[in-house]
Amino acid sequence: MRLVIAKCSVDYAGRLNAHLPLATRLLMLKSDGSVLVHSDGGSYKPLNWMSPPCSLALSEPDDEQSDAGVTAVWTVTHAKTADQLIVSIFEVLHDSAHELGIDPGLIKDGVEAHLQKLLAEHIHLLGDGHTLVRREYMTAIGPVDILARDADGGSVAVELKRRGDIDGVEQLTRYLELMNRDPHLAPVAGVFAAQIIKPQARTLAEDRGIRCLVLDYDAMRGLDDTQSRLF
Repeated sequence: MRLVIAKCSVDYAGRLNAHLPLATRLLMLKSDGSVLVHSDGGSYKPLNWMSPPCSLALSEPDDEQSDAGVTAVWTVTHAKTADQLIVSIFEVLHDSAHELGIDPGLIKDGVEAHLQKLLAEHIHLLGDGHTLVRREYMTAIGPVDILARDADGGSVAVELKRRGDIDGVEQLTRYLELMNRDPHLAPVAGVFAAQIIKPQARTLAEDRGIRCLVLDYDAMRGLDDTQSRLF
């Protein structure tokens, strides 16, 4: 991972356009090709980013940019959409690279881990004919909660959350982008499963072709007596 602290401005051009004015920011370049732009605030979310697959090209500023104080230009281009993240560097304050190695992934506990185990045992909740391949299917950027096959033998990647929000959809999107480059798995469909799925997350998931599944935790544990319910 490369970490660069620089005075920079950032422009995103493509399906939407966005601009970050000149300020000091952290630029994070990960080994999977992704580039993230962080400020010293806003918790963990980047101000802007480009997800893989993408490529980074370095270039000299033109005369107008040089006159404005730009010393270098980074152009990050997405391989599929041709969207671009353009970082205009004015001054580099810090530049370091670190080898992090292979991450073992998040070890989940509590209800979320139990949800994963229960869904693996009740894989039919994904749909008729679905079969379990394995839990915690490891990818280069972390483990997918469940890898399954549908009735036609197609790959299905499932991301599980207690409360499904936009960050979970983004996480599954990154897994799908990577897994769909594997000829042994592609095409890979995505399922975003949670006890509660926020409306914004559902909208984003459906826009990206990801199916949403609401899980009834008590029913999966056999504690919900449907026979004695009035409704």
